[in-house]
Amino acid sequence: MEHTQIVQILLDKGADINTLGGKYGNALQAATIRGYSQIVQILLDKGADVNAQGGEYGNALQAAAYRGNSQIVQILLDKGADVNAQGGFYGNALKAAYSRGCGQIVQMLLNYQLHIDEPPLKRLKSFLGRLMYKILE
Repeated sequence: MEHTQIVQILLDKGADINTLGGKYGNALQAATIRGYSQIVQILLDKGADVNAQGGEYGNALQAAAYRGNSQIVQILLDKGADVNAQGGFYGNALKAAYSRGCGQIVQMLLNYQLHIDEPPLKRLKSFLGRLMYKILE
């Protein structure tokens, strides 16, 4: 039996989609970190909180950014994930993507109007500017 089938059975039996707890904080974050895009979509369609906080990565968007999964990042952003949400090991999705060298995801997050001038991100903005200068040099 596939993971998606198991998830569907659990949901059909009334599993609480937004239960918090465990290493990943919730089902959405667990599916995200494992790269199960179909399950992410199912959970969101059934009402999972796209901005639920908790777990190792703080939220699903930070987990997807950390894993470098642009497809799931896009799904989460389309469902209203907060690109500025703080928490988790890396602090936010932008820092998680940057720490793993995921330039495409960094750009995706910046395109979604990340408030880059917030104090915790000023040094990162400066670094990204210097990095872009070096690349274009």
